[in-house]
Amino acid sequence: MVRRLTLLQIDPIAAVAPSADLVAWSRLGSSYAPAELTAALESRTLIELRAMIRPAADLALYRAEMAAWPDSWDRSWREYRRDWVRANDACRRDILERLGSSGPLRSRDLPDTCAVPWRSSGWTHDRNVTQLLEFMVLRGEVAVAGRSGRDRLWDLATRVYPDDPVIPLDEALRIRNERRLRALGIACTRGPECPVEPADVGEVGVPAVVEGVKGTWRVDPTLLGQPFSGRAALLSPFDRLVHDRRRTVELFEFDYRLEMYQPAAKRRWGYYALPILYGDRLGGKLAATADRTAGVLRVDAVHQDIPFTKTMTAAVDQEIKDLGHWLELDLTPPRRRG
Repeated sequence: MVRRLTLLQIDPIAAVAPSADLVAWSRLGSSYAPAELTAALESRTLIELRAMIRPAADLALYRAEMAAWPDSWDRSWREYRRDWVRANDACRRDILERLGSSGPLRSRDLPDTCAVPWRSSGWTHDRNVTQLLEFMVLRGEVAVAGRSGRDRLWDLATRVYPDDPVIPLDEALRIRNERRLRALGIACTRGPECPVEPADVGEVGVPAVVEGVKGTWRVDPTLLGQPFSGRAALLSPFDRLVHDRRRTVELFEFDYRLEMYQPAAKRRWGYYALPILYGDRLGGKLAATADRTAGVLRVDAVHQDIPFTKTMTAAVDQEIKDLGHWLELDLTPPRRRG
Protein backbone atom coordinates (compact mmCIF):
# COMPACT_ATOMS: atom_id res chain seq x y z
CA MET A 1 0.00 0.00 0.00
CA VAL A 2 2.76 2.47 0.92
CA ARG A 3 4.61 1.62 -2.27
CA ARG A 4 1.53 2.43 -4.34
CA LEU A 5 0.84 5.67 -2.45
CA THR A 6 4.60 6.48 -2.33
CA LEU A 7 4.28 7.77 1.25
CA LEU A 8 2.29 8.08 4.46
CA GLN A 9 2.46 11.47 6.15
CA ILE A 10 3.14 11.64 9.88
CA ASP A 11 1.18 14.24 11.84
CA PRO A 12 0.92 14.64 15.63
CA ILE A 13 -2.81 15.48 15.58
CA ALA A 14 -4.83 12.32 16.25
CA ALA A 15 -8.35 13.57 16.98
CA VAL A 16 -9.70 10.36 15.41
CA ALA A 17 -6.52 8.33 14.84
CA PRO A 18 -2.94 9.06 13.73
CA SER A 19 -3.08 10.17 10.10
CA ALA A 20 -0.82 7.40 8.78
CA ASP A 21 -3.03 4.77 10.40
CA LEU A 22 -6.19 6.48 9.18
CA VAL A 23 -4.93 6.46 5.59
CA ALA A 24 -4.09 2.76 5.90
CA TRP A 25 -7.53 2.00 7.34
CA SER A 26 -9.23 3.90 4.49
CA ARG A 27 -7.42 1.66 1.98
CA LEU A 28 -7.30 -1.68 3.81
CA GLY A 29 -10.37 -1.64 6.03
CA SER A 30 -10.78 -2.79 9.61
CA SER A 31 -8.48 -5.76 9.12
CA TYR A 32 -5.60 -3.25 9.26
CA ALA A 33 -3.86 -3.05 12.64
CA PRO A 34 -1.55 -0.14 13.56
CA ALA A 35 0.87 -2.74 14.94
CA GLU A 36 1.57 -3.73 11.33
CA LEU A 37 2.88 -0.25 10.55
CA THR A 38 4.91 -0.21 13.76
CA ALA A 39 6.45 -3.58 12.88
CA ALA A 40 7.31 -2.43 9.36
CA LEU A 41 9.09 0.62 10.77
CA GLU A 42 10.93 -1.42 13.41
CA SER A 43 12.11 -3.91 10.78
CA ARG A 44 12.94 -0.95 8.50
CA THR A 45 10.89 -2.26 5.64
CA LEU A 46 9.50 1.26 5.89
CA ILE A 47 11.60 4.27 6.88
CA GLU A 48 10.78 7.74 8.14
CA LEU A 49 12.18 10.54 5.99
CA ARG A 50 11.22 14.16 6.72
CA ALA A 51 7.96 13.25 8.50
CA MET A 52 6.99 10.92 5.66
CA ILE A 53 6.95 7.12 5.87
CA ARG A 54 8.40 5.61 2.70
CA PRO A 55 9.50 2.17 1.51
CA ALA A 56 13.11 1.63 2.55
CA ALA A 57 13.95 0.62 -1.02
CA ASP A 58 12.97 4.13 -2.17
CA LEU A 59 15.87 5.69 -0.26
CA ALA A 60 18.03 4.93 -3.31
CA LEU A 61 15.94 7.60 -5.09
CA TYR A 62 17.02 10.27 -2.60
CA ARG A 63 20.69 9.58 -1.90
CA ALA A 64 22.05 11.41 -4.98
CA GLU A 65 19.97 14.46 -4.05
CA MET A 66 21.33 14.30 -0.52
CA ALA A 67 24.88 14.19 -1.82
CA ALA A 68 24.19 17.32 -3.90
CA TRP A 69 22.71 19.37 -1.03
CA PRO A 70 22.23 22.33 -0.94
CA ASP A 71 22.32 22.68 -4.73
CA SER A 72 19.21 20.53 -5.23
CA TRP A 73 17.05 21.81 -2.33
CA ASP A 74 14.97 24.91 -1.65
CA ARG A 75 16.58 27.21 -4.16
CA SER A 76 15.12 30.40 -2.72
CA TRP A 77 16.66 29.64 0.68
CA ARG A 78 19.72 27.67 -0.44
CA GLU A 79 22.40 30.25 0.27
CA TYR A 80 21.23 31.18 3.79
CA ARG A 81 20.75 27.57 4.86
CA ARG A 82 24.08 26.50 3.39
CA ASP A 83 25.90 29.31 5.18
CA TRP A 84 24.13 28.58 8.49
CA VAL A 85 25.15 24.92 8.39
CA ARG A 86 28.72 25.88 7.55
CA ALA A 87 28.81 28.38 10.43
CA ASN A 88 27.78 25.60 12.80
CA ASP A 89 30.06 22.91 11.44
CA ALA A 90 31.58 22.28 14.89
CA CYS A 91 28.13 21.48 16.30
CA ARG A 92 27.40 19.23 13.32
CA ARG A 93 30.58 17.30 14.01
CA ASP A 94 29.72 17.07 17.72
CA ILE A 95 26.37 15.55 16.82
CA LEU A 96 27.93 13.01 14.46
CA GLU A 97 30.48 12.02 17.09
CA ARG A 98 27.82 11.63 19.80
CA LEU A 99 25.56 9.56 17.55
CA GLY A 100 28.50 7.47 16.41
CA SER A 101 29.38 6.51 19.97
CA SER A 102 25.96 6.47 21.69
CA GLY A 103 23.15 6.61 19.09
CA PRO A 104 20.24 6.36 18.62
CA LEU A 105 19.49 9.47 20.71
CA ARG A 106 16.74 12.04 21.11
CA SER A 107 17.47 15.60 19.96
CA ARG A 108 17.41 16.77 23.59
CA ASP A 109 20.31 14.41 24.32
CA LEU A 110 22.52 16.05 21.71
CA PRO A 111 24.82 19.03 22.41
CA ASP A 112 23.81 22.50 21.29
CA THR A 113 27.17 24.06 20.49
CA CYS A 114 25.87 26.17 17.60
CA ALA A 115 27.88 29.36 17.15
CA VAL A 116 25.07 31.01 15.17
CA PRO A 117 21.47 30.49 16.37
CA TRP A 118 18.73 29.61 13.91
CA ARG A 119 16.52 32.60 13.17
CA SER A 120 12.94 32.09 12.08
CA SER A 121 9.59 33.82 12.37
CA GLY A 122 7.99 30.44 13.04
CA TRP A 123 8.13 27.69 15.65
CA THR A 124 11.68 26.64 14.67
CA HIS A 125 13.22 29.87 16.03
CA ASP A 126 16.27 29.08 18.21
CA ARG A 127 15.63 25.33 17.90
CA ASN A 128 19.23 24.93 16.85
CA VAL A 129 19.81 21.21 17.26
CA THR A 130 16.47 20.22 15.76
CA GLN A 131 17.00 22.48 12.76
CA LEU A 132 20.57 21.30 12.25
CA LEU A 133 19.39 17.67 12.36
CA GLU A 134 16.87 18.44 9.62
CA PHE A 135 19.63 19.79 7.40
CA MET A 136 21.82 16.81 8.25
CA VAL A 137 18.98 14.61 6.99
CA LEU A 138 19.06 16.55 3.73
CA ARG A 139 22.81 15.94 3.58
CA GLY A 140 22.29 12.20 4.11
CA GLU A 141 24.29 12.21 7.36
CA VAL A 142 21.64 11.32 9.95
CA ALA A 143 18.29 9.57 9.90
CA VAL A 144 15.34 8.80 12.14
CA ALA A 145 16.03 5.34 13.55
CA GLY A 146 12.73 5.03 15.43
CA ARG A 147 10.64 6.79 18.03
CA SER A 148 10.34 6.88 21.79
CA GLY A 149 6.79 8.09 22.27
CA ARG A 150 6.61 11.23 20.12
CA ASP A 151 10.36 11.82 20.29
CA ARG A 152 12.36 10.90 17.22
CA LEU A 153 15.45 8.80 17.78
CA TRP A 154 18.38 9.95 15.65
CA ASP A 155 21.29 7.87 14.40
CA LEU A 156 23.89 7.86 11.66
CA ALA A 157 22.25 7.38 8.28
CA THR A 158 24.69 4.58 7.45
CA ARG A 159 23.12 2.52 10.25
CA VAL A 160 19.54 3.18 9.14
CA TYR A 161 19.40 3.38 5.35
CA PRO A 162 19.79 0.26 3.19
CA ASP A 163 23.06 -0.04 1.34
CA ASP A 164 21.45 -0.09 -2.10
CA PRO A 165 23.10 1.33 -5.21
CA VAL A 166 22.44 5.05 -5.53
CA ILE A 167 20.29 6.03 -8.53
CA PRO A 168 21.64 9.05 -10.48
CA LEU A 169 19.84 12.29 -9.68
CA ASP A 170 18.09 12.92 -13.02
CA GLU A 171 16.87 9.34 -13.24
CA ALA A 172 15.76 9.36 -9.60
CA LEU A 173 13.73 12.54 -10.08
CA ARG A 174 12.03 11.05 -13.15
CA ILE A 175 11.13 7.84 -11.31
CA ARG A 176 9.78 9.81 -8.34
CA ASN A 177 7.65 11.92 -10.68
CA GLU A 178 6.32 8.78 -12.39
CA ARG A 179 5.40 7.16 -9.08
CA ARG A 180 3.79 10.34 -7.79
CA LEU A 181 1.71 10.67 -10.96
CA ARG A 182 0.55 7.07 -10.72
CA ALA A 183 -0.45 7.59 -7.08
CA LEU A 184 -2.31 10.84 -7.81
CA GLY A 185 -3.79 9.80 -11.16
CA ILE A 186 -3.67 13.35 -12.50
CA ALA A 187 -1.34 16.20 -11.54
CA CYS A 188 -0.02 19.55 -12.75
CA THR A 189 3.13 19.77 -14.82
CA ARG A 190 4.34 22.65 -12.66
CA GLY A 191 3.25 23.87 -9.26
CA PRO A 192 4.35 25.96 -6.25
CA GLU A 193 7.62 24.95 -4.61
CA CYS A 194 7.03 22.23 -2.04
CA PRO A 195 10.37 20.79 -0.95
CA VAL A 196 9.22 17.74 1.08
CA GLU A 197 6.84 16.23 -1.46
CA PRO A 198 6.01 18.18 -4.63
CA ALA A 199 2.49 18.29 -6.00
CA ASP A 200 3.64 18.55 -9.63
CA VAL A 201 5.17 15.87 -11.85
CA GLY A 202 7.10 17.59 -14.62
CA GLU A 203 6.85 16.06 -18.08
CA VAL A 204 6.15 12.43 -17.18
CA GLY A 205 2.93 10.78 -18.34
CA VAL A 206 0.87 12.29 -21.13
CA PRO A 207 -0.71 15.77 -21.37
CA ALA A 208 -4.36 16.22 -20.44
CA VAL A 209 -6.90 19.03 -20.54
CA VAL A 210 -9.38 19.59 -17.72
CA GLU A 211 -12.31 21.56 -19.09
CA GLY A 212 -12.80 24.86 -17.29
CA VAL A 213 -9.53 24.53 -15.33
CA LYS A 214 -6.37 26.46 -16.11
CA GLY A 215 -2.95 24.88 -16.21
CA THR A 216 -1.19 21.99 -17.90
CA TRP A 217 -2.08 18.58 -16.52
CA ARG A 218 -0.51 15.14 -16.88
CA VAL A 219 -2.00 11.69 -16.51
CA ASP A 220 -0.49 8.22 -16.29
CA PRO A 221 -1.44 6.49 -19.57
CA THR A 222 -1.47 3.05 -17.91
CA LEU A 223 -4.47 4.17 -15.86
CA LEU A 224 -6.56 5.29 -18.83
CA GLY A 225 -9.43 3.07 -19.86
CA GLN A 226 -9.27 0.98 -16.71
CA PRO A 227 -12.55 -0.20 -15.16
CA PHE A 228 -13.61 1.74 -12.08
CA SER A 229 -15.72 0.57 -9.17
CA GLY A 230 -16.15 3.19 -6.47
CA ARG A 231 -17.15 2.90 -2.83
CA ALA A 232 -17.61 5.04 0.25
CA ALA A 233 -14.49 6.00 2.21
CA LEU A 234 -13.63 8.34 5.07
CA LEU A 235 -10.31 10.05 4.43
CA SER A 236 -7.60 11.50 6.61
CA PRO A 237 -7.20 15.27 6.14
CA PHE A 238 -3.62 14.43 5.10
CA ASP A 239 -4.63 11.86 2.50
CA ARG A 240 -2.84 12.60 -0.77
CA LEU A 241 -6.18 12.68 -2.60
CA VAL A 242 -7.16 15.86 -0.72
CA HIS A 243 -3.81 17.17 0.53
CA ASP A 244 -3.51 19.70 -2.30
CA ARG A 245 -6.52 21.88 -1.41
CA ARG A 246 -6.38 23.82 -4.70
CA ARG A 247 -6.44 20.57 -6.66
CA THR A 248 -9.51 19.33 -4.77
CA VAL A 249 -11.36 22.53 -5.68
CA GLU A 250 -10.31 22.53 -9.33
CA LEU A 251 -10.84 18.82 -10.05
CA PHE A 252 -13.54 17.82 -7.58
CA GLU A 253 -15.23 21.15 -6.75
CA PHE A 254 -14.61 20.22 -3.13
CA ASP A 255 -13.96 23.07 -0.70
CA TYR A 256 -11.98 21.80 2.26
CA ARG A 257 -9.43 22.92 4.81
CA LEU A 258 -8.37 21.93 8.28
CA GLU A 259 -10.02 24.12 10.90
CA MET A 260 -8.25 22.95 14.06
CA TYR A 261 -6.37 26.25 14.35
CA GLN A 262 -9.46 28.41 13.89
CA PRO A 263 -11.68 29.57 16.76
CA ALA A 264 -14.53 27.13 17.31
CA ALA A 265 -17.14 29.73 16.37
CA LYS A 266 -15.59 30.17 12.91
CA ARG A 267 -15.41 26.48 12.02
CA ARG A 268 -17.75 25.34 9.28
CA TRP A 269 -17.11 21.60 9.51
CA GLY A 270 -15.34 20.88 12.79
CA TYR A 271 -11.98 20.58 14.50
CA TYR A 272 -10.79 17.58 12.46
CA ALA A 273 -13.36 16.85 9.75
CA LEU A 274 -12.76 13.79 7.57
CA PRO A 275 -13.47 14.19 3.84
CA ILE A 276 -16.12 11.76 2.58
CA LEU A 277 -15.45 10.01 -0.71
CA TYR A 278 -18.28 8.24 -2.51
CA GLY A 279 -17.62 6.72 -5.90
CA ASP A 280 -15.80 9.40 -7.88
CA ARG A 281 -17.15 12.33 -5.82
CA LEU A 282 -15.91 14.06 -2.70
CA GLY A 283 -19.33 14.69 -1.26
CA GLY A 284 -19.05 15.80 2.35
CA LYS A 285 -17.22 15.90 5.66
CA LEU A 286 -17.51 13.88 8.84
CA ALA A 287 -17.00 15.83 12.07
CA ALA A 288 -15.92 13.23 14.62
CA THR A 289 -13.67 12.83 17.66
CA ALA A 290 -12.37 9.67 19.29
CA ASP A 291 -12.97 10.04 23.05
CA ARG A 292 -10.94 7.12 24.34
CA THR A 293 -11.50 8.04 27.97
CA ALA A 294 -15.26 7.69 27.53
CA GLY A 295 -14.87 4.81 25.06
CA VAL A 296 -16.89 6.49 22.31
CA LEU A 297 -16.45 7.87 18.81
CA ARG A 298 -18.34 11.15 18.96
CA VAL A 299 -19.94 11.89 15.61
CA ASP A 300 -20.91 15.55 15.78
CA ALA A 301 -22.16 15.96 12.23
CA VAL A 302 -22.18 14.59 8.70
CA HIS A 303 -21.92 17.60 6.39
CA GLN A 304 -23.42 17.02 2.94
CA ASP A 305 -21.82 19.01 0.11
CA ILE A 306 -24.10 17.20 -2.30
CA PRO A 307 -27.49 15.68 -1.41
CA PHE A 308 -26.95 12.13 -0.14
CA THR A 309 -29.11 9.46 -1.73
CA LYS A 310 -30.42 6.61 0.44
CA THR A 311 -27.74 4.34 -1.01
CA MET A 312 -25.00 6.87 -0.30
CA THR A 313 -26.28 7.50 3.21
CA ALA A 314 -26.28 3.79 3.97
CA ALA A 315 -22.76 3.37 2.61
CA VAL A 316 -21.39 6.33 4.60
CA ASP A 317 -23.14 5.12 7.77
CA GLN A 318 -21.52 1.73 7.31
CA GLU A 319 -18.09 3.34 6.99
CA ILE A 320 -18.71 5.26 10.22
CA LYS A 321 -19.68 2.01 11.95
CA ASP A 322 -16.55 0.34 10.57
CA LEU A 323 -14.45 3.24 11.86
CA GLY A 324 -15.90 2.81 15.34
CA HIS A 325 -15.32 -0.94 15.16
CA TRP A 326 -11.71 -0.46 14.07
CA LEU A 327 -11.10 2.03 16.88
CA GLU A 328 -12.93 -0.27 19.32
CA LEU A 329 -15.19 2.61 20.35
CA ASP A 330 -18.97 2.91 20.65
CA LEU A 331 -20.74 5.38 18.37
CA THR A 332 -22.77 8.43 19.21
CA PRO A 333 -25.61 9.05 16.70
CA PRO A 334 -24.56 11.33 13.80
CA ARG A 335 -26.41 14.54 12.93
CA ARG A 336 -26.97 15.38 9.26
CA ARG A 337 -26.23 18.83 7.93
CA GLY A 338 -26.61 20.17 4.45
